[in-house]
Amino acid sequence: MPVIVQKFGGTSVADTTRILRCARRALEAKQSGNDVIVVVSAMGHTTDELIDLAKQITDAPNPREMDMLMATGEQVSIALMAIALNSLGNNAVSMTGPQMGMLTNEIHTKARIQSINVDRIRKELSAGRIVVAAGFQGVTDDGQITTLGRGGSDTTAVAIAAALLTLGGGAGSVTCEIYTDVDGVYTADPRIVPNARKLARISYEEMLELANQGAAVMHNRAVLFGQKYDVPIHVRSSTKADLGTIVCKETSEMEDIVVAGCALKRDLGRISLRRIPNNPGVQGMVFDCIAKANIIVDDIIQTQHGDLASLSFTVDHNDLADVKIAAGKALDEIGTGELAVEIGLAKVSVAGVGMRTHSGVAAAMFRALGDAGINIANITTSDIKISCIVPKQDGERALKVVHDAFQLDKPQGNWANSPKAVETKPDTRKAVRST
Repeated sequence: MPVIVQKFGGTSVADTTRILRCARRALEAKQSGNDVIVVVSAMGHTTDELIDLAKQITDAPNPREMDMLMATGEQVSIALMAIALNSLGNNAVSMTGPQMGMLTNEIHTKARIQSINVDRIRKELSAGRIVVAAGFQGVTDDGQITTLGRGGSDTTAVAIAAALLTLGGGAGSVTCEIYTDVDGVYTADPRIVPNARKLARISYEEMLELANQGAAVMHNRAVLFGQKYDVPIHVRSSTKADLGTIVCKETSEMEDIVVAGCALKRDLGRISLRRIPNNPGVQGMVFDCIAKANIIVDDIIQTQHGDLASLSFTVDHNDLADVKIAAGKALDEIGTGELAVEIGLAKVSVAGVGMRTHSGVAAAMFRALGDAGINIANITTSDIKISCIVPKQDGERALKVVHDAFQLDKPQGNWANSPKAVETKPDTRKAVRST
């Protein structure tokens, strides 16, 4: 029997009325001949409220106890969802992360999934029940409760689907539906860019880049699971029955779309280590200290000044306190240098698999930001992504400017056929003849 994993976020289950609405969606999928697993987040802003309670006691709560505290939010949601499903006439059973065999490493508040034992899930599905699984949480080998960090419920849902796929059922028999308060993946955040357009499909690579650069509709770890195990992901609205956006493998026609979308990452800080020795191994020492603190960095830049160098990188504002401590330890190990912290930055990015075969994207992006009077602090690229660090106060305007520059409100591929784009396209026919 086909399996559908449905994930409902915190806003989708914010109260009992919404929980019942989501339960009916799950029941519809069951009555259509599918086995159904429902993954839910904590209700509304419960997780933020729990964190705030802890912070009222101390600014530095113990990470293990924070996991114990935060895991309670999902436990409330799964129980209420199972109660709702049972009241609608279908047997349902709720499971915490440990009960469903979600094994993680031992990094509290930022745990990584090691494996999932889906035997119990399969047993309950075989008995005709809908399984209601807690997102965001797991357990270590020695029984310690852990949480997965930001986007943990998305990651849980796709990971369960991946585990079911790898243990049989055949490709295409397991689908993951991510239900949110928007009805799909848009060319930009429609709350900032009113003329943003919903995409029917987007590749895993494009979705991963946009998620990494601030698109909040899906978390990057969930996309990675989908890409690695080829899990079809359908991003949909929890309030409407409309089709959403399919996140899938890249297809040949996707290259015709130069830029699939753009994203904004707000609230970045930049850490700079200045006047450090320009010697081999120094960079490794610095980032080893930061890695031990489980901090993700981005936009790394080094400049040389004779025998000395400056090394800078960006982090989320939420990690600033921890990264300052880690960077300070690195300077202590080096024995010299200065630490500087800059806040009030944002990053605007564009992504599209078509950038591999079309030139002119960088020029168009820089020109648009320059014409709008928006200063670019620094630039990072990959083969399908370009990002620019800009002042935070210009972030939203930069997103709108870039969205308009690539005409993302119009049918896909339009910018690639515009006069400006055609002028900068490589002559692929000449390239073929020269080989």
